Amino acid sequence: MPWKEASPMSERSRFVIDHLTTEWSVTELCELYGISRKTGYKWLGRFLEEGQPGLADRSRAPHSCPHKTPDRLVELLIEARNHHPSWGPGKILAPLQKKHPDWRWPAESTVADILHRHGLVASKRRRAHPGHPGRPETPMTQPNEIWTIDFKGHFRTRDGRYCYPLTVADGYSRFLLGCQAFLSPCHSDTKKTLTAIFRDYGLPSIIRSDNGTPFASQAIGRLSRLSVWWTHLGIYPELIEPAHPEQNGRHERMHRTLKAEATRPPAANRRAQQRRFNTFQRTYNQERPHEALGQQTPASVYQPSARTFPERLPPIIYPDHYEIRRVSNNGGIRWNSNWVNVSHVLGGELVGLEEVDNDLWNVYFGPLWLGRFHEKELRIEDALGRKARRRVLPMYPE
Repeated sequence: MPWKEASPMSERSRFVIDHLTTEWSVTELCELYGISRKTGYKWLGRFLEEGQPGLADRSRAPHSCPHKTPDRLVELLIEARNHHPSWGPGKILAPLQKKHPDWRWPAESTVADILHRHGLVASKRRRAHPGHPGRPETPMTQPNEIWTIDFKGHFRTRDGRYCYPLTVADGYSRFLLGCQAFLSPCHSDTKKTLTAIFRDYGLPSIIRSDNGTPFASQAIGRLSRLSVWWTHLGIYPELIEPAHPEQNGRHERMHRTLKAEATRPPAANRRAQQRRFNTFQRTYNQERPHEALGQQTPASVYQPSARTFPERLPPIIYPDHYEIRRVSNNGGIRWNSNWVNVSHVLGGELVGLEEVDNDLWNVYFGPLWLGRFHEKELRIEDALGRKARRRVLPMYPE
C-alpha cells in the first residue's frame, strides 16, 4: 500500500476526512491516494466501527498457532534450565524425554528459542574483527626486499615441553636467516633474535608476516610493539590476509621441509632441538640445491643488506606541514584540550596529522596511514576498515 512512509496514520485520516467532507467518490479518492478500492473500503469501514483508533496498525500475529509448544512443556523446560543454568538445550531435553517418553517434545532448536525468548540465554559478546590491508602485492625481485617471518606450528620435545620455532627468511633467495626455538611466541624473545639477525645481515625493506602475536595486534592499523620497532628502523610491516597462508607460500614450503628434516622425531629437549635447527639451517642454506633457484643454493644467491642495523633507534620524521602529537601512556593524544583515543601500542610515540578537509585529518605513524581523524567527533576511523594502509613518506631519512 503506497501510503507516505513518513506517517501512514495521517494519510489514512486525510483519506477518511476527504471522503466525509467532499463529493469525491471512493474510486476517485483511491486513484488520488494511489491505493486500491479494497484498501480504501477497509479503512473507511474501520473508521466507522472504531473511530480514529481504528486507523492504527494492527498486530499481524496469527490468532492461533496449532504447532505452538504447550505451556506445560515450556514450564518444565524453564524449570530445568533454572535448576541447571549451564545446561544447553540438548542436555535439558534428554532427561525430560526419558521421564515423559509419551509426550511430544519440541526439537532442540525450538528449546533454544524458548530459552532465549524467556531471557535464559546470555548473549555472547562479539569479538571485534579489525580491518585488514588486503592481499600483499609487493614482488620479491632482489635480496632483502622482503623478508618473511613466522612461527612454525608448535610441538613437544621429548621432555614434554612445548617448542615454538621462529623462522626468518629472505623471500627472493630463500636464504634462511634464523631458526630459533622458543618456549612461547613472545615479543621479547622475538625482538632479541631479530636484533641479532639485523646485526648479521642488515635491514630489509619489508617484513611480511601473518596476523598473529607478536607480529600484529587488534590495535589501530593492526600495529604491535614489534611492528612499531620495525617502523622506527625503516622496515615496512606487511601482513598477509587472515586464514591465507598461501600468501606467504615460500615460507610455508620451507616449514614443510623443516618439519620433515628437523622435528620428526622431536629432540630430547629444547637445547638439543636447537642444535638440530642449527644443522638444518646450515644444510638448507649452503648444501641443499633449490629448484626455484635453478638448483643453486640459497647462500650462493643471497647477499647481506647495505642498510646496517643502527645501535640507536632513529626517530620518526614527518613533513613540516604536519601537526605532531605525542601519544601518552594511556593511548591518547591531546587535541584542543580534548582527549582523543589512538592506541596503547603507540604510547610514547609521535603521530603526524595532515589536514585533508575541514575538520578532517589523515593520521600517520611514520609511513603508515592509520586512519581519519574526525575533529568534530573527536574520533579516529581506522584506515583498515576501508582501505589498505599505504606508504606516502620515505621509509627512513635520506
